[in-house]
Amino acid sequence: MNSGVIKYLVALIWPIGLAIIAAAAFLASRRYATAEVAVSARPSGRSHKVRGNGAGFTDFVWESARLGAFAVAGTVVVFGLMWALGQIVVYHGLAVDKPIFTWMIHHQVHVLAALMNRLTKIGNTWTCWGAAFAAAVCLAAIWRTKKWLPPSVLAGLIVIDHFTTLALRHVFHRLGPPTSPLGTYPSGGCDRAIVFYGLIVYLLWRVLSGQRRTAIWLGAGVAALGFNEAFSRVYLSLHWTTDSITGLLYGALLLAVFITAVHLVAGPPTRSASQPATPSACNVAGLPEGVSFTSGRRQ
Repeated sequence: MNSGVIKYLVALIWPIGLAIIAAAAFLASRRYATAEVAVSARPSGRSHKVRGNGAGFTDFVWESARLGAFAVAGTVVVFGLMWALGQIVVYHGLAVDKPIFTWMIHHQVHVLAALMNRLTKIGNTWTCWGAAFAAAVCLAAIWRTKKWLPPSVLAGLIVIDHFTTLALRHVFHRLGPPTSPLGTYPSGGCDRAIVFYGLIVYLLWRVLSGQRRTAIWLGAGVAALGFNEAFSRVYLSLHWTTDSITGLLYGALLLAVFITAVHLVAGPPTRSASQPATPSACNVAGLPEGVSFTSGRRQ
């Protein structure tokens, strides 16, 4: 096949990947549309007491300590998993990485490479940290209770992600491709694109929506950011392919830890008050409330 044609086929991987993510989100949202109505129709089996902002200093200390303890414990588990995976990726991954690196170098399209140079900055350290800081300020303003939680969890993420990634790099000392030797295992850009934007989106979703269909589309958006970051890093030869893939996994694992930590402290999310009420069986049938289906008489 002509080399020029192959270049453009490689370039099509990026839009095709984004289209697949969007299609998967569309199908998932349609699948859960009926389920969401059924769930919202059920009476809640338990109530959650929501304390006001003046719950007390003791509660704040206890909850923040529980948040931090779970985040640290979960991160230790993630570190262990990434260490075990690194034994395979770092010492055997070049068998996959080198052919892909050589192939990408010879099949780049200048226009797409220029675009990827801009888009890959989404996962840069200061870009993600700036997004986390801005989100912490905004979320603290709109969070209904426990206003300390969003700034605390985002600040904790900055510290934990940074030093855990440095620890993994210290353990493996893996160099990146010849064109970018600073790229290491796992890809920090791919990790940050998932965990930072994923956590910001989750916190916004909790306070503004809480609906499953919204979560599907927001999750697809985070997945698209992660895919874009991984593709751009490989396409520009900034990271080995295995480093980018494991970076996505690393970010997803850390994101799961922090989401679970927030859930433990803040409880399950509440649905938006603007969500329309589920129609009763009488309304669906076109009958007034209180009419029996068996007798046709008003109860």
